[in-house]
Amino acid sequence: MSLHIDSYGSGAPLLLIHGWGMHGGMWGGVAEQLAEHFRVLAVDLPGHGYSRGQRTEDRGQNKKHGELLDDIIDQLSAQFDEPLNVCGWSLGGQVALRWAMRHPQQINRLALVASTPCFVRRPDWDCAMAAETLAEFAAALQQDYAQTLRRFLALQVRGSERERELLASLRSALSSRGEPDLGALRAGLEILHDCDLRDELPGIKQPALVVCGERDTLTPPQAAHYLAAQLPDARLVEIEGAAHAPFLSHPQIFIQHLKSFLNE
Repeated sequence: MSLHIDSYGSGAPLLLIHGWGMHGGMWGGVAEQLAEHFRVLAVDLPGHGYSRGQRTEDRGQNKKHGELLDDIIDQLSAQFDEPLNVCGWSLGGQVALRWAMRHPQQINRLALVASTPCFVRRPDWDCAMAAETLAEFAAALQQDYAQTLRRFLALQVRGSERERELLASLRSALSSRGEPDLGALRAGLEILHDCDLRDELPGIKQPALVVCGERDTLTPPQAAHYLAAQLPDARLVEIEGAAHAPFLSHPQIFIQHLKSFLNE
């Protein structure tokens, strides 16, 4: 199965993986600026953007969250025949982590942006979204998934500097490739609800850059601090004034840190 991948520039390959409900076009001008230094590949995950023909099945067909995540990784893995640097945002970060664990030979370095090993609160994990909040999103998805996506976009920029401007930019970018498959959205929420990668972190050996926003309410900075501490070879960058999309709100700071990390 072939996924849609935009390619920019030349040099060492850098794959950008978007978050829930989004597509590769969400990276916008950041991808173009990074392409001055790397061969940037921005993928549309199965069921999203121009990869809408490649569906990720939901639990209605008896898939568990681990299988759903591994299905995505299998499709990604099949697209490339050379090692990559991988940058994952939000849900894309969980995809990148699991990929690094399953196929370590394919990934040279990891950048994890506004990411967490466990998206939903648990008895021993409180730096996360309440399970009830995510359940409300899942229920609303059934009624009006376009409105649910718009609400999720608003949460991503809440509290960020330039919040209104960022929200308008995100909404415009989202609509540029049409709405994602409802099945892919359901599958993504299943992954976010159930996936817990905490126990796998010590086994991920690739050098990692963990980037978080100081004002992120979806994946709080404490989750990024934990992620950086548990990965064997990781550093943390917390961007002041940023929320869940630091690469959009503070692109120059983000690019500077990512470029420095990848050029080591």
